[in-house]
Amino acid sequence: MSQHFLSRLKRYDPDAIAKYYRYRPWLTIWRSLVVIGTFVGFFLGLKFDEWQGLAEVNRPRRATQIRKILTRLGPTFIKVGQALSTRPDLIRKDYLDELIKLQDQLPPFSNAIAFSIIEAELDRSVSEIYREISPDPVAAASLGQVYRAKLYSGEEVAVKVQRPNLLPTLTLDLHLMRWSATWLGPLLPLNLGHDLTLIVDEFGIKLFEEVDYQNEGRNAEKFAANFADDPRVKVPEIYWQHSSQHVLTLEWINGFKLNDFDRIRESNLDPNVLIEIGVTTGLRQLLEFGFFHADPHPGNLFAMPDGRMAYIDFGMMDQLDQTTKETLVDSVVHLINKDYEDLAADFVRLGFLTPKTNIVPIIPALEKVLGNAIGKNVGDFNFKTVTDDFSELMYEYPFRVPAKFALIIRSLVTQEGLALTLSPDFRIVEVAYPYVARRLLTGETPELRRRLLELLFKDDRFQWHRLENMIAIARSDNSFDLLPTAQLGLQFLMSEEGQYFRRQLLLALIEDDRLHTEEVQRLWSLVKDDLKPGKLLTAALGAITGLTMESAASLLPSMATLLTFQPPATELPR
Repeated sequence: MSQHFLSRLKRYDPDAIAKYYRYRPWLTIWRSLVVIGTFVGFFLGLKFDEWQGLAEVNRPRRATQIRKILTRLGPTFIKVGQALSTRPDLIRKDYLDELIKLQDQLPPFSNAIAFSIIEAELDRSVSEIYREISPDPVAAASLGQVYRAKLYSGEEVAVKVQRPNLLPTLTLDLHLMRWSATWLGPLLPLNLGHDLTLIVDEFGIKLFEEVDYQNEGRNAEKFAANFADDPRVKVPEIYWQHSSQHVLTLEWINGFKLNDFDRIRESNLDPNVLIEIGVTTGLRQLLEFGFFHADPHPGNLFAMPDGRMAYIDFGMMDQLDQTTKETLVDSVVHLINKDYEDLAADFVRLGFLTPKTNIVPIIPALEKVLGNAIGKNVGDFNFKTVTDDFSELMYEYPFRVPAKFALIIRSLVTQEGLALTLSPDFRIVEVAYPYVARRLLTGETPELRRRLLELLFKDDRFQWHRLENMIAIARSDNSFDLLPTAQLGLQFLMSEEGQYFRRQLLLALIEDDRLHTEEVQRLWSLVKDDLKPGKLLTAALGAITGLTMESAASLLPSMATLLTFQPPATELPR
């Protein structure tokens, strides 16, 4: 195998990479010495500061030094630094401020090299492809840099050009990281074990996907299709005739980064609206589509003057299966309802605990940690609190972080951190739970309707307080309209699918040999302002007209059963 082998490697293959470097030990030895020597010098500097009592004075200088070290070590370490820059729970603020600069404040490479890459990839001269192109890059990132240009057809575009000879550097660093993970993992106090290797592999898979710009273009189009019904979200158009594996031409976005507070104020944009768009679209990615942007740092999210939010850079994406999406919905609901036993079972299904784990002693530990995190008010919850407390929990109990969830956690923490910079009082659950409640109450899919039934019935008993809680929280979002939800609910109730629910609801009304008028009255007090008699009649008519003739015919026998249903002989209180 020669270096030509690396240039032909389209997907991350740790075994093939290990085999390649096994016959080139001088490369691994030299790179190891460079990396170790660089960090040893840094840590010796920190110790020297401590001995001299200069730790606080020199901390800004050390923070700048670590950013420069990561930049000097190249794209793999820059990507690691970018990941750490989204973790305020792990990194001190002064270091965090420096690491954030790794997101888009990196030194560019030569324009001559960049233009030669464009011409080699697209098989035409730059002047033939673009009517105008900026003489220098407008942004430089870890894997490439961006030029502003104009096509001959008049469209303004961004031209991404990949850094030259990336794969030899990436593969060597990934090989060393993976080798280190095999012996470092068991020594870490977080019960990661072999999963640390899987995390490196997940990182490698995503890194290889990022260096394929055609894959990024396909991701952008899939993301745009998912949000085609949301006018608040903008995704740049891809110009395929001017794109290749190492060059990507896409629509230029006129906007500014979400952490550009001055521009946001000058444009009279409401930060809370931007937060709501960001969090809601993030939740739709995870819970609705399963296809999510795994790198939503401020350099990849733009506020537009018209109030829309633009997503760019779709190199790092991931896909969740249907079961995982449904379990995530469950876990949010169980968390808010403080059902720690069910939440522990969710952790098993999601892979944070093995199926053989005895969850009984873990339940009170979850209650302690998450009960403190949620506090008396749902709005007190934040991921930083949870990650701080969970680090101790993972030390005491056999929790693991599945490789796929490393990206999800990073995405959620990043979104929360970004929102907190816009609004220090932001609490992610205040937006997240109304969204989940709305999705369950509207029940667009059979899976969500089944989830709603599982939520409302526990041990075959109707959970009145849960329904009240969901409606109250859903209504806390001013955009939530209860009338269409009532119509969908009535339609479901009168359908064949809702036969079980009709019977259970009637049983719930007379449960424990008493009429539950008090619970019904509380529910009516919640919804009466939204469901005036005229509106309720409209919803009922809409539900009836939505039924097919077959559904209506099948409904008659069950309705007759309900009408003739006799309660238990025990006398009900008057």
